[in-house]
Order: sequence, then C-alpha cells, then structure tokens
Amino acid sequence: MVIIRLARHGCKKKPFYKIVVADTRFPRNGRFIEKIGYFNPIKSKKKNNIFINIKKLKYWKKIGVKITSRIKYLINKIKEEKL
Repeated sequence: MVIIRLARHGCKKKPFYKIVVADTRFPRNGRFIEKIGYFNPIKSKKKNNIFINIKKLKYWKKIGVKITSRIKYLINKIKEEKL
C-alpha cells in the first residue's frame, strides 16, 4: 500500500519534516517514491513553514493513495492561509 506521510529530518529538538509518498512496508525515514513538499514546525510564525506541490498531490490522490491525518491537517491549514 502506498501512503503520503511525514519523514522526520533535522537534528535533536529541531525537527524538519519532508512530505513524501512512500510504501508502508518501508521505515518512516527510509526509502520513498517521491518527495512532494516539506513542513518546518519551528518556523510556525512565518508563512513559508509548509510547502506542498499541489499538482503532485492531486496526481497521487487520483491514483488512490492513502493520506495520513497529519497531512490532511496541513492541507487544510494551507487552504485557510490562502483565504
């Protein structure tokens, strides 16, 4: 099964997440199919803390990829900022 999820990077107590399309059989920070964005929770006050490539997201959703709840939350957050 293929899923869109967060992969944790960065150093201790300074997380940085990549939004990736990956197979569920592989570890969280392991092999992935494609990187479609990033999330930096440390830069929460600034607008550039979340980026998701919408074209790639729509492509993978059309194929039928499962999306984690945290990614759904981030997508909704981006939609709210645009309004």
